[in-house]
Amino acid sequence: MTARPRNLLWVAVLATAGLACSGLQAGALQPPTPEFPDKDTPEASIFRGSAVFQNYCLKCHGPLADGNGRAAKLYTPRPANLVKSDKNDMYKELIIRRGGGGMARSPFMPPWNDELTNEQIRDVVTYLHSIAEHPPE
Repeated sequence: MTARPRNLLWVAVLATAGLACSGLQAGALQPPTPEFPDKDTPEASIFRGSAVFQNYCLKCHGPLADGNGRAAKLYTPRPANLVKSDKNDMYKELIIRRGGGGMARSPFMPPWNDELTNEQIRDVVTYLHSIAEHPPE
């Protein structure tokens, strides 16, 4: 009796998965590197916050977080310059969660509370704090 092609595909998938798992069990995981810092460090939070910012905020706030994103010209008022912002971290977290309308600011800033996790929001705030020209106390 011959094996059907679909069964051979599953054998190949399972063999590959087995090799990957055996590598993990054999200590193939590398210690954190400067490119990928340990999860519980401020550097890791900044790294993750930067990635969230790139995916959710860049279009309006721009690659330099200066309020000059591609979509910024569509809005009045324009998106905030987050590098020069005088708002504290708690305020930034609230405006990310509630959106501009929820904070009596621009109704164009959407609320991200249902889209982003608590960790992602904290990471974005940490990232914004790291790029601020004069971080508020």
